[in-house]
Amino acid sequence: ARAIATRTTVSAPRGLVDWDRAERIARRRLRNTPGHLTPAQLRMSEAAYGRHMDKVVPLLEERLGAKLPGVVERHAVVSRSQWATANMATFKALIGHLEPHLTPRLREGSLSAGVAAATNRLVTTGQVGFLLGYLGSRVLGQYDVAMLSAEPEPGRLLYVEENSRATARAVDVPVDDFRLWVALHETTHAFEFEAHPWLRPYLRERMEQQIALFVRETGRLRRHGVAHLARRWRTAAAEGSIRGFLGPEQRRLFKETQLVMSLLEGFSDWVMDEVGAEVLPDIPGIRRRFEARRGQRRRAIDRLMARLTGMDMKLEQYRRGERFVSGVYRVGGAVAIDHLWDGPETLPNEQEMDDPATWVRRVVPEAIEPGGAT
Repeated sequence: ARAIATRTTVSAPRGLVDWDRAERIARRRLRNTPGHLTPAQLRMSEAAYGRHMDKVVPLLEERLGAKLPGVVERHAVVSRSQWATANMATFKALIGHLEPHLTPRLREGSLSAGVAAATNRLVTTGQVGFLLGYLGSRVLGQYDVAMLSAEPEPGRLLYVEENSRATARAVDVPVDDFRLWVALHETTHAFEFEAHPWLRPYLRERMEQQIALFVRETGRLRRHGVAHLARRWRTAAAEGSIRGFLGPEQRRLFKETQLVMSLLEGFSDWVMDEVGAEVLPDIPGIRRRFEARRGQRRRAIDRLMARLTGMDMKLEQYRRGERFVSGVYRVGGAVAIDHLWDGPETLPNEQEMDDPATWVRRVVPEAIEPGGAT
């Protein structure tokens, strides 16, 4: 038994995730997803995205009053598998922050400890691989920015051509029009981050605080066991939301982050409609068809994954954020819109997100004309 225990402990791989295996799991799932394109087919679509970026960037710069240096040069057309590989870095950074605190100090020579370490690694590897494979079959485009990296790195735009073609067919929109529509949305995200240098450290700080609080919560679970988990579970069940698992400070950070994400998505949708009309004749029709599709969860696994991955929350972010930005424009016009990204102090709070006029009165009172909205 001692010999087996020693061999198990010594041979048990280090780390919570076997990253090579996780990538293989994701790639295998994505290769089996309908609509696979060859490298030659992907290269052929690069010219189309290049043309779209040449149209989109000047329009956005003129409308938003800021330059977007490097965005055109830093875009790439990728397959689903290439998207998964690119996003592996994000998962590595996140788990790298958690790993020192979540990996138990195992006693050398303990058979149970060696088996537990190997089992944890196997399960976590499978989870990461499945999640990357699932998300990789749905993402259309992404402004990829390494939020948790030690050194600030420039973001880049990734366009997942296989998913864009499949979605364009599903919503009955010409593929090239749909590509341009996606490019407008994602390039606006690039503007949000690159033209406002305070935004990335603001989000990073909240992510790091959430990680620290998660580690602290894990320590409480180890000390108090099932009773602590049961209390959290009862709260989550009563609220009908996973937020019930969060402590008070985690909830505060969660709300702050959600408000920013709603603004990011809503602003991008609003700009897409404002600018898109100049280059796409049927922006409202594309949006209507796409929103009808992304609001559908036909299979039970899709509904479950939407809750586990936060995709259902992201859908609400689009809706709530777009309502807020549209309301700001309706009340305060372009003058108010220009102040949305001034800094953390001008971010909307929970009440203002549902009442844009309140935000305008606080941040840009001069934008409200006498006798106008109150």
